[in-house]
Amino acid sequence: MREIENGLIPRPTYDALLDSYLDTAPIKVLSGVRRCGKSSLLRMLANRLRAKGIPESNILYKKLDSFDVPLEPTSAWLDDLLRRALADREQGSPLYVFLDEVQEVAGWEKAVRRLHTEQAADIYLTGSNAFLLSSDLVTYLSGRYIEVPVWPLSFPEYLEFSRVADPRSSELSRDELFARFVRFGGMPGLFDKTSFKEEFVMKELTAIRDTVILNDVAKRFDLRNIDLLEKLVRYVYSTSGNLFSARKIADTLTSMGRKTNPTTVDTYLSALRRAFLVLQCEQEGIAGKTVLQPLQKLYAPDTGLRNREIGFTSRDIGYQLENIVFCELKRRGYDIHVGAGASGEVDFVADRSSGRLYVQVSSNVVEGDTLERELRSLEAVRDSFPKIILTRDSLHWGTTGTGIEIVSLVDWLCAEEPKGR
Repeated sequence: MREIENGLIPRPTYDALLDSYLDTAPIKVLSGVRRCGKSSLLRMLANRLRAKGIPESNILYKKLDSFDVPLEPTSAWLDDLLRRALADREQGSPLYVFLDEVQEVAGWEKAVRRLHTEQAADIYLTGSNAFLLSSDLVTYLSGRYIEVPVWPLSFPEYLEFSRVADPRSSELSRDELFARFVRFGGMPGLFDKTSFKEEFVMKELTAIRDTVILNDVAKRFDLRNIDLLEKLVRYVYSTSGNLFSARKIADTLTSMGRKTNPTTVDTYLSALRRAFLVLQCEQEGIAGKTVLQPLQKLYAPDTGLRNREIGFTSRDIGYQLENIVFCELKRRGYDIHVGAGASGEVDFVADRSSGRLYVQVSSNVVEGDTLERELRSLEAVRDSFPKIILTRDSLHWGTTGTGIEIVSLVDWLCAEEPKGR
């Protein structure tokens, strides 16, 4: 892996993916929760083009909330900027356009669409995700785009960032670094000062949370009740991993003194999901079971953001691990739902083009009847798709007589491919 480039730490998986999209026709849109690294990926891609010999006149990188941009930039201003860059480029090579925080320009899509019709530009966008939603992009860009989901650091990326940016990490074992990853999460900004004191982490994560709630949720969707938004986020995060309905959440918040109703909860949760601050995993039946009123689990995009709401305590460690596995499955391209079976719940039923994977997550499988319970739910599923239990507990690692793999959760996170691909 390359070391720090101009203050940026490469992320090879995303770098390779973006490189594969170079010189293709669709507009590339990087999506993900704020501060997960989208802007850095664009800057590194622009740097790689320079290293390949692409002239500076053929690279337009514009951060649209920077000091040299008008206070209220318009689509006409952006159109003029793009037209001049297109005219000034070295002919015979495309203009590579990187527009960061594109939502800062009112009507940006008009200028971007016009540039795209010229067929002489390779266009990449990032922005506040509430303004770059798939449903909106279909309208804005008329199907002319590819969405590139970007996540906070995976655990292997976290290990590499620790090695490169945090010299003190060499004194820590992989398990110690994993414990820090679980507690504080993998937002890249945590490595800006290589300080993992709780005070610094709290400040960094609070800034991200507040910006998303105020700008990407309340302002974008015109939601006036900030107090309800904050309490909803706190409640969802502190109880993530449980099955919920909007009615149950509304009743609980009302009993805690924050009166609301299921319709309002649904509206606010939808806005939080659209800003990538809350992730949804719906319940579906497996092994012939019908779910008449399916519930849902709600997760954070990063355990640091989740744990900020509970003061970084170690309680509910099983749910924290479940949150990490859910995000990793999404990162690996799975569609996921909670499996409701006659013999119990399967944490994740994960599907993608290469097949299906059944996953149980447990901090340990030694206590009480935990192992029996986890196995019972998987053994009740009679198809031949892979079934795994991910756990920190090493006592039972291996394969059971019924073919269920009990796997080290940390090893699975560090594997290039998940079991069953």
